[in-house]
Amino acid sequence: MLSSLSHIAAVITGLALLIWSADKFVEGAAAMARLWGVSIMIIGITIVGFGTSAPEIVVSIVAVMQDTPDIAIGNALGSNIANIGLILGITAILAPIPIVTRLFKTEYPLLLLATAVMAWSLFDLRLDIVDGFALFGLLLLSLYHLVREHRRHPAEYAQEEHELEEMVHELKMPAAIGWLALGLVVLVGSSKLLVWGASSIAQTFGVSELVIGLTIVALGTSLPELAASIASLKKGKPDLAIGNVIGSNLFNSLAVIGLPALFTTFSIDASARSRDLAVVVGMTLALLLLSRFPAAVPRYLTRIKGIFLFAAFVIYQLYLYYQVAVG
Repeated sequence: MLSSLSHIAAVITGLALLIWSADKFVEGAAAMARLWGVSIMIIGITIVGFGTSAPEIVVSIVAVMQDTPDIAIGNALGSNIANIGLILGITAILAPIPIVTRLFKTEYPLLLLATAVMAWSLFDLRLDIVDGFALFGLLLLSLYHLVREHRRHPAEYAQEEHELEEMVHELKMPAAIGWLALGLVVLVGSSKLLVWGASSIAQTFGVSELVIGLTIVALGTSLPELAASIASLKKGKPDLAIGNVIGSNLFNSLAVIGLPALFTTFSIDASARSRDLAVVVGMTLALLLLSRFPAAVPRYLTRIKGIFLFAAFVIYQLYLYYQVAVG
């Protein structure tokens, strides 16, 4: 009993430190980039985009290096499901989310392509350096494409850049370097603590590491996206939530799964393909369809649509718990 409590405490502490350190890492990196003259637009697409998925990325790399790859895969797939079903679902229930037309030209196609390449990489239940290069290479191309679109159509991204201007702190270089270094160190340390606690819980209770990754780890590492969505609601700008989720899922699909594969080859649980990957693909397509229809402009992710997404997430979670209970 005492051992189980220590494992649960490790997960809670790891998650808390993970979220704090990711925030400080982004703060330091963004401030450094600003001091070096990097534009707010580039900072938003690269540093902030990476930062919102930093917990998932570092946890997945640590999990694979500690020979618990199913936690890494569960983390990535579970976070994508939580971002769409839980975070966007709740946000839309609280306030309908306007869908800007440019999402259909740039962000949605990139997310669909990323999901397709991720599915292709996972289909043989094995990830290697070829998969890693394919996924991470597509991420770099996606970032380049987003930067080019921002430069070609600056007016369409003015609101996001204004939000980033408010977020980037004016730190002096020593402070920026300090927060960047401290954030990175705590990110790695808290990830190791979280992975150790999560894998220990799986062993203690006889639950697969994949399910632990899909639930406890994925929900915990998705907290930054939840916080960002709540903040967008408080500011009266719910439309920012969908951009945050699409960006996070893009990084989850390409970096969270792709980066570990660059370091080592590993196999994954067959359930990840037959059950969880299918749910990710289904939720991603559902988000696109719900965003596009009806065709009347302006389009909204309405409360009814939010209820549908949230209900799908709840049903998926209940199905996981049912399988654990029966198994």
